[in-house]
Amino acid sequence: MAKLFGTDGIRGEAGVFPLDTDTVFLIGRSLAARMKEKLGRKPKFVTGRDTRESGGWIETCFHSGAVSAGALCESAGVITTPGVAFVTGEFGFDLGVVLSASHNPFYDNGIKVFTPTGRKIDDELERLVESDIGAGNSGTGSSPQVTVDCSREGDFRGSYLDHLRVEQSESFLKGRRVAVDCANGAASKLAPYLLRSLGAEVLSFNDQPDGRNINEKCGSLHLDQLQTKVIETGSDLAVAFDGDADRSLFVDEKGNIVDGDATLWIMAKAMQDRGELGSGKVIATVMSNIGLEIALRSLGIELVRTAVGDKYVLEELISSGCEIGGEQSGHVIFPKESLVGDGMMTALRVFRAVTESNRPFSEAVDGFQRFPQTLVNVKVGEKKPFDEVEVIKNAADETEKILSGNGRLLLRYSGTENLARVMIEGRDQAEIENLATRLAETIKTALS
Repeated sequence: MAKLFGTDGIRGEAGVFPLDTDTVFLIGRSLAARMKEKLGRKPKFVTGRDTRESGGWIETCFHSGAVSAGALCESAGVITTPGVAFVTGEFGFDLGVVLSASHNPFYDNGIKVFTPTGRKIDDELERLVESDIGAGNSGTGSSPQVTVDCSREGDFRGSYLDHLRVEQSESFLKGRRVAVDCANGAASKLAPYLLRSLGAEVLSFNDQPDGRNINEKCGSLHLDQLQTKVIETGSDLAVAFDGDADRSLFVDEKGNIVDGDATLWIMAKAMQDRGELGSGKVIATVMSNIGLEIALRSLGIELVRTAVGDKYVLEELISSGCEIGGEQSGHVIFPKESLVGDGMMTALRVFRAVTESNRPFSEAVDGFQRFPQTLVNVKVGEKKPFDEVEVIKNAADETEKILSGNGRLLLRYSGTENLARVMIEGRDQAEIENLATRLAETIKTALS
């Protein structure tokens, strides 16, 4: 059976394999059967979904398959991805299943599975499920559809919101005007309610999901609306979520974007001031700007880089015992509170840091200077490791020597095309463009 699980679960177009009715049924049945075998009892599953029109029937098919193999299933209804992860552990479920395609268009969907700790299921269980799907057998056509149990969804969502509020002082946002772009997704009802409960005057928009408008020219991938809204309304704080609200990006009171790198800077400073950054480190990916690394270094904080993907950030957070990590895209993880990126948790923490500073949001990023960046793509005939091609290795070493701590070179191959990517960051745009062009020519000559 071909590999179906990627780094973020199973994802694809709803109604098309592997998210057709029969296969979703089989996924539910396989997970239930494998967990029953492992636990020696009926497993307990909870599902949650975003606002896509396909979420309802996918949830029904999953429950039907899981129940047919002996699982006990409940639904948390429309809730964020980190909300499902929280409910799984808090209410004693064996697995939490998120039905969402995050920032993708409405016609896509996905299945992501969490353990009670908040971590995704291991590779072994994923391979077993793929094997069961490959074996096929009967699908929904020969099995009755169950009625999804939604009787406790209010309790689940309420407990999750209480969890987010627990660290915040009551009404800490009183007197603050907060603009919120909900992406017509899972945070549409939850985020405005949460912020109002803490005293904010909330101006929410893109909060009327119709099943098809999730992420449509809105949310964290399209910040222009939020920038305009901030200026029009005179908002002090502003946040945009993606469809399942596991990420958040911000806009300051002047309409400037505050991305994941700037968020890490704001939070690292605040946590260091509170004595909450005992490791003295922040985890980010190879895509984070060199400006973040240099700014953190000025505070005596080390930036540790991983491969791209929240999976790798989480692995490093756990192995190193660090307190915060994230990506430019707005996925930020606070592992002592949750092993899942949580956009609403991040928003509360960023807003708390700004309010405690008694300074405007725009001044919270002082000390962090984003360096210019250039990217050159080079067509290659083969993808040899760069270190194994002497002329490329020498050219790369020379480039890094010129940058000498005030810039950064990242060489990598495209995962889908015969392209080498030369990315350079540095203080001077003309210099880095010249360096990138020279290195690209060397790679082209050596690998064409």
